Order: sequence, then C-alpha cells, then structure tokens
Amino acid sequence: MNNKLIVTGIDGNLGRVAAEQIQKLVPAERLIFCSYNEEALKPYAEKGIETHQTDFNNADGLVDAFKNGEKLLLISMPFVGAKRQAAHKNVVDAAKEAGVKQIVYTSLVNADDPTNPSVEKKDHIYTENYIKDSGLDYIFLRNSQYAEAMITNYYTYVKGDGVLKNNQGDGLMAYISRKDCAKAAAYALASDDYHHAILNINGPEAMTITKFVEIGNEVTGNHVSYEEITDEENYQVFDAMGVPRTTDGKFKKDSEAPFSSDGMVTFGEAIRKGKMRLQTADFKKLTGDDQLTVKYMFEHQADFQIGARHSQDK
Repeated sequence: MNNKLIVTGIDGNLGRVAAEQIQKLVPAERLIFCSYNEEALKPYAEKGIETHQTDFNNADGLVDAFKNGEKLLLISMPFVGAKRQAAHKNVVDAAKEAGVKQIVYTSLVNADDPTNPSVEKKDHIYTENYIKDSGLDYIFLRNSQYAEAMITNYYTYVKGDGVLKNNQGDGLMAYISRKDCAKAAAYALASDDYHHAILNINGPEAMTITKFVEIGNEVTGNHVSYEEITDEENYQVFDAMGVPRTTDGKFKKDSEAPFSSDGMVTFGEAIRKGKMRLQTADFKKLTGDDQLTVKYMFEHQADFQIGARHSQDK
C-alpha cells in the first residue's frame, strides 16, 4: 500500500526540523526519509523509519526510493539555476512513476509574479509549473525570507562597523523562522485537507529592514544602524566577504552568508520593489499555532542563526 509520507533532505537545516516535526504527527511506519548523507539516515532507520540514500542530481534509484509513498515533501535544493531545475525535475518524474499522489514543495513568496526580479524565483516557478503539468496533486508553500539569515547578518555588523548595509531600502518583508517553515511543511505533508493548494508561509508582521534592526537593538542593547546601498554596491560587499556570485562558485567554510550573491542581491531588489510584502494567516490556519516573532528570535538568537551550508553537490 502506497500510503507513506516521504521527507527529502532530512540532513539540511530545514529538512532536519521537518523530520522532527513529522514524527510528532504520524507514526514511524508511515514515514520515508531521504538524504544524500547515509550517516544522517542511520538514527531514523534505528527508529523503524524507511530510509533511502538519494542524489537528486541523478535519477537512478529514485523511483525505488519513492515507491511506497503517497505524498512527498520536496525541499528546494540549495543551488540556483539549471542544476536545481534538473534535480527537481528528477524528483517529480520519479514520484509520478512511483505512484506518489501529491507533492508538497517549499517555494518562494510571490514566485508567480513575472516582474519579481529574484533569480531564486525562476527556479521556484519552474518547479511549481512542472509539478502542475505532471498532473500530480500539490501544495506549494511559498515561504517568506528566513529571519535567521538577517539575524546572522545583523550580528555580522555588530562585530563590524555597526552599519548594516544592503539594497532592501524601505521594502517590506514578513520575516519567518526557518523552523516555522519546516513546521508548516510537516503539517502540510500530514494533512489531507489541501489539494492543488498554494499557501503563503509568512511571519506575523511585514516590516522594513530598519524596523528589523531596531528590534534587534532593543533586545540586545547593540546600536546597529541601517544604510541603503545600490545593487552594485551590495555585490561589492559580498565580494569582499568572499561570497560567490553564483552557486557554482566556491563557498567559504562557516560563511555568515552561505548563499550566492546573485540570489541575495536580486532578493533584496525584489524586497525594495515591494514584490515580497505579502503577509497572510495561512501558517496559523495550517498549523493552529502562531508564528515566532522577530523579537522572540533575537531573544533566543543562539537558536536562530542561518547555520552551515549543507549541500554536497558534485
């Protein structure tokens, strides 16, 4: 009987929390966990969870890994461009062939707006459309920006000159914890209530980066200020930090910005242009819980840092 729930990427920052959450919602015998990291799977196998080592860059073995699954959580891969699109296509094709009925996909707020300049958005709308065209049922979780990324960024400037510089300007973003995004993913996977659905997973308040910094200052006693810079100046800031322009570049170990600057700068541009300002109650409707606030995350900042990049992409 193909009635199991598949969680992919359980070794990653979001996938690890989703794996914890889903175990609270359904019994172990209804779960399948997938990861490229065999070591990360072992503790779950010991709990009686079906596990499979998978590499989404390679379609081989994916159908077999998914064959007992009814629903699959596809956590977006951590690289940008054709490589990510190909990996997502491999997952969708294999899921369909294996008899999976529904895909839950972690997408991006406003992914379907053609005027949204974010390069990340291109991969997300490609994947959403590919899933739709496959004929599979779906839940698209369009996540706002992770607050953890900006909390880590805030502390970068605490240790520096105290002036947080980026290209967001006065644009609004409903910052949400990555932990809440993982929680939403687990609840969506476990739910039978959503079909051909798009849910916006936003934080409780849309705010400017200036207000985000002010909350950080109030909680921590630091005195960081915000300065808007141009898109090109923002690229130069990341260049100076050793951040690669694309995800094909070389990432520094323990970088405080474990993303490509193309992704971050065009994301900031999208925020500045009002493309990311959406704020909804979808998270509360899905989970029954309130989202974590930026204030709470600063109060517990050790638990809300962006963390290391987990991709071992070849």
